[in-house]
Amino acid sequence: MKIGLLSDASIRRRYCLEGTPAVCSFTSETGRPQCTPKLKKRTALLRKLKDVFRRYQSQPVGRVVELINPVLRGWANYFAIGNSSECFSFVKDWVEKKIRRHMQRSRQQHGFGWKTWSKRWLYGELKLFNGYKVRYQTASKASQA
Repeated sequence: MKIGLLSDASIRRRYCLEGTPAVCSFTSETGRPQCTPKLKKRTALLRKLKDVFRRYQSQPVGRVVELINPVLRGWANYFAIGNSSECFSFVKDWVEKKIRRHMQRSRQQHGFGWKTWSKRWLYGELKLFNGYKVRYQTASKASQA
């Protein structure tokens, strides 16, 4: 074993015993951990966003988007490494529905406005956060040598 590399056992201990806010599993091919956000962390994020939507119910949607974008950006960047795409798609769909519902309520209409506002309009014109990208770890040059 080369100096500076960790064994599988020490990697498992480091990722699973440090109290990380993610659930880790290990791939059989590489032995690398694949971490997904814990359900508690996703629920905490949704509660925080729900609180913003409730507090700013009478505010314009642009103000609400300004308030939730930094929260979403920080959360997505924190959990971007690993196997988070399923969780990201759930959060993205949930936020999009809440924004659509907020705009429909401001017009005193029912529903979500699927025919009224396109996704392109929400993410382009309204500037709703859309950076839910998973970054995969690449092997560093030191570990390849």
